[in-house]
Amino acid sequence: MKQEKLTLAIIGVGLIGGSLGLCLKDKLGDDIYITGLCRTQSSMDKAMELGAVDFATNDIAKVVGNADIVFLSPPVLQIVPMVEKILPYLKKGAIITDAGSTKQYIWEHLQKILPPDIYYIAGHPMTGREKSGVTAAKKDLFVGKAYVIVEDTGAPKEAHDKLMSVLRHTGANFTTLDIAKHDRCASVISHVPHVAAAALVTLLNQSGGDMESCIKLIGGGFKDTTRIASSNADMWADICMTNGKAIAANLKTLQEIMDKVITACETQDRQAIYDYFAASKQRRDALLEDASHKFDPN
Repeated sequence: MKQEKLTLAIIGVGLIGGSLGLCLKDKLGDDIYITGLCRTQSSMDKAMELGAVDFATNDIAKVVGNADIVFLSPPVLQIVPMVEKILPYLKKGAIITDAGSTKQYIWEHLQKILPPDIYYIAGHPMTGREKSGVTAAKKDLFVGKAYVIVEDTGAPKEAHDKLMSVLRHTGANFTTLDIAKHDRCASVISHVPHVAAAALVTLLNQSGGDMESCIKLIGGGFKDTTRIASSNADMWADICMTNGKAIAANLKTLQEIMDKVITACETQDRQAIYDYFAASKQRRDALLEDASHKFDPN
């Protein structure tokens, strides 16, 4: 007897959810059926038109009712309320996973409400673009990028194996971390750099009478270092609210580093400045060389 095709529900068919749908439809074709939850008719139409999902609606029951796997990709603070909404419609043995950039906040809340026959496996694909929405989705968005799977949420091995049999088609480089370490590392690698990029744009915005002249000088350096400042504001506000302790601690460390640079500039300590740039160049070059053999954290 032929096995029934796998059904995947995507909650939040935007950049990440849409890219997952495009990838899996490209790799698995009719062997997977993908439903998507969208808020507006135009977003439903666009998701189906682009081929990110087979069926899209704003009816939660129709999206998740037959799902083997539910992939949640809304802003972090919307994930727990969404799980509360979908729980009554999930079938026994359904697997919930997510793309949330913070994990501890989500798990602290979900473990209080999940029944024993519904499994949560925390995930975080370390990829993205400065654009948002399903129109920005790409089927190869995950290729070569780090994808964290958190294994300490109590799901059985069979559920892990089932989820990974699907996610491996993304071409991502998978790694495992415990929840607390994930949030600390994500703060250093992703969250603080986003805050810093926004700070550079804010600095330009506060340049007063020099702003027009500064804008004329904008080139690759400014564009490269501030690219991620164009990311979705809702998403990043939620990340700062749910990983605030780690982000604040690392921002304070960054502030201490900047204070040393400020002092060296004010005292004309060229050697200290040279050592600062030389050490960071050496370390970055070594890190990227090492990371190229493992993953690209973007």
